[in-house]
Amino acid sequence: MIVIGNGRLVTRDSSNPFYENGAVVTDGGTIVKVGETAAIRREYPDAEFVDAKGGVIMPAFINTHEHIYSAMARGLSINGYHPNGFLDILDGMWWTIDRHLTLEQTRQSAMTTYIDSIKNGVTTVFDHHASFGEIPDSLSAIEDAAKTLGIRTCLCYEISDRDGREKALASVLENERFIKHALADDSDMIAGMMGMHASFTISDETMALCQEHKPEGVGYHIHVAEGIEDLHHCLKHYSKRILDRLYDWNILGPKTITAHCIYVNEHEMQLLKDTDTMVVHNPESNMGNACGCPPTMAIVHHGVLTGLGTDGYTHDILESYKVANVLHKHHLCDANAAWGEVPQMLFEGNAKIANRYFKKQLGVLKEGAAADVIVADYIPRTPMNASNVNGHILFGMTGRSVVTTMCNGKVLMKNRELMGIDEEKVLADVRAEAAKLWKSING
Repeated sequence: MIVIGNGRLVTRDSSNPFYENGAVVTDGGTIVKVGETAAIRREYPDAEFVDAKGGVIMPAFINTHEHIYSAMARGLSINGYHPNGFLDILDGMWWTIDRHLTLEQTRQSAMTTYIDSIKNGVTTVFDHHASFGEIPDSLSAIEDAAKTLGIRTCLCYEISDRDGREKALASVLENERFIKHALADDSDMIAGMMGMHASFTISDETMALCQEHKPEGVGYHIHVAEGIEDLHHCLKHYSKRILDRLYDWNILGPKTITAHCIYVNEHEMQLLKDTDTMVVHNPESNMGNACGCPPTMAIVHHGVLTGLGTDGYTHDILESYKVANVLHKHHLCDANAAWGEVPQMLFEGNAKIANRYFKKQLGVLKEGAAADVIVADYIPRTPMNASNVNGHILFGMTGRSVVTTMCNGKVLMKNRELMGIDEEKVLADVRAEAAKLWKSING
C-alpha cells in the first residue's frame, strides 16, 4: 500500500475536485481512497509514504496518438531529402525510416519513447506503429518494452499498400495476431487495434482484408485527411470523401480512432458524431508538416469524442496542450477560442478514449480507479483552486515538471529517478541501434 500526499491534489472527480493538502491511497493497481493528507496518514500509518513536498498531485496523462518508430529520427539527416510538400515528407523521411527498422530497433525505439513518456507523466500510450523492414512480431517487441518499463499501452500496426501486396498482408496479419494476444491478456495493461495508414495508401482489396481479419471487440486506428492529398485521392479514385469511404467499409464506430481530420466538412463531422467515432488532434505535427489547422473546435462542438495526441512530435502532452491552445486562437482570430475545448480533450476526452480499451477507469483519482498518479514540483505563485487548475497547468507547468510517476500502482519514477531500470545502459543501447539505422539509410 502506497500513499502519495502532502500536495495540492487535483482529482478530476467532479464530486471532490481539489484538496489544498491532499493524498491518494493506492493498493496494487487500484486507488483505495483520496482525502486530506493528515486524515489519510492517520488512517494508513503503515503505508509507504511518497511526499509531494507541496507540489501538485494529479492523474497521470494519456497520449492517444503516438509514433514510437520515429524515436530514432532525432538529429537524422537523410541524403537527398529536400521535401516539397507532405507526401515528400512521408516518403522521404518517415517511410524511409520505417523501411529500414529491425525488430531490435523497434524495441529500442519503444524503450526510449516510453522512458520519455514516464518522465513527462504519461502512463497510457496509444501507438500507431510502422516498421516495413521487419513486420512480424514488431508489436510484441513494443509490448516487451512496455512491460519492462511498466507502462500501459494500446498498439496497432500501420497497414498500407505503399510497399506492395505481400507487406500489406503481413501488416494485416500482425494486427490480427497481436489483437488476439491482447484480448487474451487479463492484465488491463495492453490492448490492440487494427491499424491503418490512410485512405490514399489502402486499396479496396486491402480494406476487405482488414475487415476479414479484424477480431470482434476492437476498432481501427487510422489517419484521416491529414494532408489535402488524401482527400483529393479519395475524390478522384472513389468519388467520395474519406469518411464516407470509411463508413462504407464499416470502419467508423465507437472503437475507432481517426487521427488528424484536417480536411473534413460539416457532413463528415456529423458522420463522426452519428457513428460515435473518436478523433485525436495532433497540433504540433500538423503545424510542423504544414498540413493545415483542423476544424477541431467545430468537431468538439459537434459532440464528437475528441482527444489530444503528440504524433511522435514530442512526448510531452502538456507541450501539445499549450500549442493547441494558441493554434486555434490564432487560426480563428479569436482570443476566447480553445480555453475549454483543449483541456476537455486532454483531461476528459483522452480518458474516455482510453476507457474504450482499458477496463479500469483512467484519468481520475477516486476510489476504484486505476492507480496512475503523478506529482509535479509546481508551487503556485498565485491562488490555486478547483476553478483555475487548468490555467495553472497551462501557464505554469511542462511535462518535465513531473518528478514522480506511478502506473498501475507501481512507482516508475521517483524524484526524477527511474525505478528498476538502468537508464544509462538503455540509452546507450538506443544510440547504438540508432547509429546502425542511420548507416543503413545513408549507406
